[in-house]
Amino acid sequence: MPLRPEITLEFLQHRGDGRLPGLVGFRVVDLAEGFLHAELDIRPELLAPNGYLHAATVIALADTAAGFGCLAHLPAGADGYTTIELKANFLGTAREGTIAAKAKPVHLGSATQVWDADVTRKTDGRTIAMFRCTQMILRPRA
Repeated sequence: MPLRPEITLEFLQHRGDGRLPGLVGFRVVDLAEGFLHAELDIRPELLAPNGYLHAATVIALADTAAGFGCLAHLPAGADGYTTIELKANFLGTAREGTIAAKAKPVHLGSATQVWDADVTRKTDGRTIAMFRCTQMILRPRA
């Protein structure tokens, strides 16, 4: 499924302003057909009380990357999406620096999309989480 021409990198840069993606510092780095790359800088307020990266921070990055990827690849006639299922496996953590999510579609259907995202530490490229979500495609109501 090709990219929707109106969903540009510039458009996505501000899509999360004033919402959770903006609050956590989500930013889109690259967008191409079948791919979205995003990053997030770790700040103290995004850590768990134990001083390590909070799982919800990783989920916010991965789910938003997959969601914005879905938005950019919506089928004709669709006007939105919503996450209906997600799963993450955590393999590591971080305390500082930048984490990155590289999201790619596994299934681009007319009713659902399935996206995978690998979350890595930018400094050494180590995978800290593997993420998969299913997006329900929304269409205008009659």
